[in-house]
Amino acid sequence: MTTWRDMILAPDGARGDSQPPSWAKVANVFIALLVLVAAVWISLLRLNYNWGWAAVWGYRVELFDGWLLTLGISVAALIVSIIVGFVLALGQRSWFLPVRYFAKVLVEVVRCTPLLVLILVIWYGFGGVFQVGNQWRFTWGILILALFEGAYISEIIRAGIESVGKTQIESARAIGLTRGQTYRYVIIPQAFRQTLPPLVGQLVSLIKDSSLLSLISIAELTQAAQQVNTMTVSTLETYLPLAAGYLVLTIPISLWSRWLERRFQYET
Repeated sequence: MTTWRDMILAPDGARGDSQPPSWAKVANVFIALLVLVAAVWISLLRLNYNWGWAAVWGYRVELFDGWLLTLGISVAALIVSIIVGFVLALGQRSWFLPVRYFAKVLVEVVRCTPLLVLILVIWYGFGGVFQVGNQWRFTWGILILALFEGAYISEIIRAGIESVGKTQIESARAIGLTRGQTYRYVIIPQAFRQTLPPLVGQLVSLIKDSSLLSLISIAELTQAAQQVNTMTVSTLETYLPLAAGYLVLTIPISLWSRWLERRFQYET
């Protein structure tokens, strides 16, 4: 028999070993959304704000084009960042010490530098020194974003590789597998299973970080919203759709990441 305690208390307390009933999950999610919507609605009522959606609606095509560009940038940067991350992860395990420590230093420098600073240094610094034209702005934006995310992805991949037991690697050597074959048949399949959920989660960060490319005038969603706001002086009407545009992209990916974590988790 279900009671009100089943809706507000986890079955195993703080440990969280057992999942609450499905109806309790749905009810609590609904309550949380209701509280958030009510808080936003009350705040807007207290502002006594005069809405002007008509002006922003006239620029809906520009906002949608910016949303599509954000999606394209994210997909392109994700592909490049996975390649960069994989190369850096293997570099950190290289037997050739200069390569190993170059990869380690590069990863730490990039991870310890804010993306905003990295964009400014690479585009306005190196881009100015080498006189890179504005026609390369889009390509450089993707590469900067891929480098930044690739540093984090390399740590995810490295952790996945190192999670494979040494006994399995020794067994692979014992049956005559080469280093390349060991990676191909033993390490990479198991590391992929371990790293897939956090890699999908990293895509959420990549999509959000792409908004900083507006600093170099790439016309993605944030840049488009800023331009619409300048022309309409309708701040809330512009930035609420901006937030919704990112949520449409990130929430499904975040839910997918959580599902993958449950699907691929190992019993301990």
